[in-house]
Amino acid sequence: MIEAVALVLFPTLMVFAAFTDLLTMTIPNRVSIALVVIFAALAAYTQMPLAIALSHASCGMVMLIVTFAMFQLGWIGGGDAKLASATALWLGWDHLLDYGLAASLIGGALTLVILELRRREPRAVADSPRFAHLCDSMAGVPYGIALAIGGLLIYPQSRVWTLLVGA
Repeated sequence: MIEAVALVLFPTLMVFAAFTDLLTMTIPNRVSIALVVIFAALAAYTQMPLAIALSHASCGMVMLIVTFAMFQLGWIGGGDAKLASATALWLGWDHLLDYGLAASLIGGALTLVILELRRREPRAVADSPRFAHLCDSMAGVPYGIALAIGGLLIYPQSRVWTLLVGA
C-alpha cells in the first residue's frame, strides 16, 4: 500500500509544479520541500543502503549549487532551481544527464512555443487573466513545466522506482 502511494506522490508533485508554474510563474517551496521529505521517508522505509541514499543526496546538493548559481545570474527562477534539485535527489547521478537532456529539449521546445505565442499574441490568451503573462515579452518562461515533464519521463528508470516496484 505505501509503495503504491509513494509511486504516485512524485508524479503528482511534478504535475502540480508544472501547472502552478504555468498559471502563476512560481513553484511553491512546499513542492520542493515535500519532495525532499518524502524521499527521505522512502529511503528509510525501503531501507535504501546508506551509500545509495548519500549518493542521491549529493546529486541533489550539487544540483542545488549549480542551479543556485544560475539563479544568481538571472538565468532561471528560484523555484526552478529548487525543483531541479529536488528532482535530482530522486533521480540520482545515474539519471542526472538523462534528466538534464530531457528537460533541456522540452524546455527549448516550450520556449519556442511561448516565443511564437508572444509574437502572435492571440486575444484569447492575452485577454485571459490566467494566461496573459505568457504573452508578456518581459516575463520569463515557466521552465518548471519542462523540469517536471523531464522528471516524469526519467522517474520510471530511477532506483527509487525500482525499490518501490520491487523490480
